[in-house]
Parts: sequence; structure tokens; C-alpha cells
Amino acid sequence: MDPAPQPEPAAAPPGRDRIVALLAALEDGLVERRTAVRLAVLAALAGEHTLLVGPPGTAKSELARRLHLAFAGGRYFERLLTRFTVPEELFGPLSISALEQDRYERQTAGFLPDATIAFVDEVFKGSSAILNALLTLLHEREFDNGPRRERCPLISVIGATNAVPDDELGEAFLDRFLVRLPVAPVAAEAFPALLATAARARGSFPGALREEERRALSRAADGVRLGEEVAGLLGEARARLAGEGLYVSDRRWVKIVRLLCAAAAGEGRSEVAIWDLWLLPWCTAADGRRQASVASWLAARLGVREALAPPRLTRVVEAFEAQVEAEHAASDLDYDQEGRIRLDAALAAEVADAKGASAVPRMATARRRRYGEAHVAARLAQLDDLVRRIDRYAEELSGRRQELAAYLRQAVWIDAAFAREAGEALGATVEAVGVLRQRALAARGRFAALPRLEGAQGSAPEPVAHEPLGA
Repeated sequence: MDPAPQPEPAAAPPGRDRIVALLAALEDGLVERRTAVRLAVLAALAGEHTLLVGPPGTAKSELARRLHLAFAGGRYFERLLTRFTVPEELFGPLSISALEQDRYERQTAGFLPDATIAFVDEVFKGSSAILNALLTLLHEREFDNGPRRERCPLISVIGATNAVPDDELGEAFLDRFLVRLPVAPVAAEAFPALLATAARARGSFPGALREEERRALSRAADGVRLGEEVAGLLGEARARLAGEGLYVSDRRWVKIVRLLCAAAAGEGRSEVAIWDLWLLPWCTAADGRRQASVASWLAARLGVREALAPPRLTRVVEAFEAQVEAEHAASDLDYDQEGRIRLDAALAAEVADAKGASAVPRMATARRRRYGEAHVAARLAQLDDLVRRIDRYAEELSGRRQELAAYLRQAVWIDAAFAREAGEALGATVEAVGVLRQRALAARGRFAALPRLEGAQGSAPEPVAHEPLGA
């Protein structure tokens, strides 16, 4: 009896080196489009769509065509929408044979419902009927063809527009594009490279991903873990964006997590790293100004513990500095051995001449306040605890810098400008913490120099009040 046929082994996801080589081929001949290419590929691997926002002639359609070539055996569809575009141009003509049988169906072969990668230019200029049909197609990967709903093989759509509308339908349609990328003409310094490097047409890429590899990468993304720290930062980002009036739907947050997991899987990791959150600006804000604001906050926030951030540490150190200043400036009443308040010599003589020595009033005069050993010891102990916390935090920051360096060595997707900004922010934080440590030590030295009560232990004071710090 012949043995039962064994199932084919599941394909392995493409390795990091394979993805890096593919991205390099896709970027070849495109000037200043590294981030756009990588984000469009990552979005496609996560099963999401990308919107390119910018003027004509900025390689938007070329980027979409190259994305199509990144997936072996895929079918590509491209269309420019105008207010005169009819549904047949996107979804296919009506089937005459179906009409003869009283069925309203379209012949979708070769049109958008049959494509794996599509480019829709001026995507918001379509009629409401077209945009409503696209909503289901983009989100559900399904197309209502007559009485039945057909499953579509769509991997990703790249949309392009000069501007994003603010009407209700436009907002709903915009939400279907997880990644929104402003695309500007190349900078002046890159213009010679643009002239020297013409975009070369390609029939295929040797490293194009097979369908089974794409599915394997999707399965790997299913197994990527979202740690507590990343989840906490996402919650913090959500609250911050809401406070700035930037609404991000719950559906979009779920898709963002999927994109983060796909990014980690593409680099062979089993857990999302905090540095993967550099993707948030492109997924949460629709315009370049707000994206830059989110990116700046992230660059300053990632790797920096909020409970020990320099602004909070500064306020704590300032509380000790103000306290030691007040204690050095404090004064007490000065009495002699007979219980009389001491007066300076001139004032004592004047009072004695007027009323006699026995009539010297108990007028308050001051002398520099003195402190018992218990008081000084309590202040020093509190400063020592602060310095220890600062030292532990400095070690933590050092570890974060090493962590970022290790992340960048194997990073596939990250934007170079963000990586540089995040590294500079961590370095500035380390420097600021070092300065605050020196200020804390200086305050400690001043507490140690407080004038002492002779032979008196005294009592410990209430601790210096300040904002609570993390462990």
C-alpha cells in the first residue's frame, strides 16, 4: 500500500537580508524616496494601504509600479480618477451574458477587484458611488458583484492626492489608508543626483517575494509580542494626540499594532521594540506639520522614563537648592546667659543711657540659625538617595543608548532622520542628567556646611517636599 502523501512544508518567511536586498533594488534610481519605499512595502506586508500626498511629478506612480514588482506573480492595476470617472473604469464592464439572464454583474478580470497591487491617482476625486465601493474593497477585500460578494486578492493599494479633503466621506476614505506619506520634490542638494539617476524600468526583481513567503511573514507577525512598555507608550501617545484634537480611531490603533508586528517580523524579531514606534507619525497624522510634531515628541520620549525625565528631575533638584538657600539664610533670636536678648553694642548703650541698664527691653535681634546633627544628617540622607536614583537612571540611559545602537545595526525600516534625532535626544538627556547630578551634589555640600549647634543633636526635620520620582 502506497504511503499517504505528505503535506508540503510551510514556507519560511523571507529573512532580513532578503528583505534588505529587495528594498535596495526597489530604491535604485529613486532619489530621496527611501522612507516612502520602505513604508509602502511594510504596509503591503501588513496588508495595509498607503496614501501619498504631494504635487504631480514626484514619483508617486513609479513607487506604486515598483511595489507591484516586489511581489512575484502579482497583478497590477492603475487608474487616474476624475469627477467624470465611471465605476466601469475601476470595477469592470457589465457582463452582457449576465444581463441576458437578468443578472447585474461585472467582468472584473483585469480590473481593480482582480488586482493584487493597485495605484489610484487623485483618489479623492472619484464620485461618492466610487468611493463608497472602494471603502468595502479596501477594508474587507471584498467586492459586491451583483447578488454576491466576491473575495479579492488585493494586497495593497497606493493612493495619491495633491490634498486631503475634510468632508465626511473624505475622512472615512482617508481612514482606510493606514500610512500617509507627504511626498515633496527633491531638495536642492539632491537635484544633481536626480538629473544623473534616471528611474530605470524593470520587468521584475530577482528577489521578488512569492505569495507563500508573504503569507509566512504574516504568520510570523501573528506571533510577535507587544510588550507592556510599548503598550504603555501607545496609550500615552493616544492620550497626547487626543489632547491635541487629533482623532485616531480604535480600528486604526489595531492596524497600527499589526504594522508594528510586521516590522518586527521582517527583522526576525519576536517582540515589538519601543523604537518601532517611529512609525506612529505616518499612521496617526495626515499632514506633514503634525507628523513632524508627533515625530519630535517620540524622539524625545523614547528611552526616557517620564518619572525621571530631566524636567521633573530639575524641579526636584531646585526644591533642594531652594531649601538649602533658605536654611543658610535663616536666623534665630540671640539671648545672653541671663535670658536677655543680645543687642549690638551701640543700641545697648543708647537704651541703657535712656532708661538704665535694668530697663533694656527684650528686643529681638538675630543671629545665623544653627542646626543639630540630626537635622543635617536627615538632609544629607535625602540628597544621597536622590543621587543614587540619578546614578541608576544614568545607567539605564546608557543601556538605552546601547539598545538603540543595537536596534539600528539590524534595522530595516527605520527612517534615518528619526534615528538620528532619537540618538541625539538620548545623548542630550544623558548630558542633562549629569548636570543635575552635579547640582544635587553641590546642594548636598551646602547642607553639610550648615552651622551646627554645639553639643546638641537636635531633631530630624520634615523631608524636603518635591514631586515623586520613579524607582
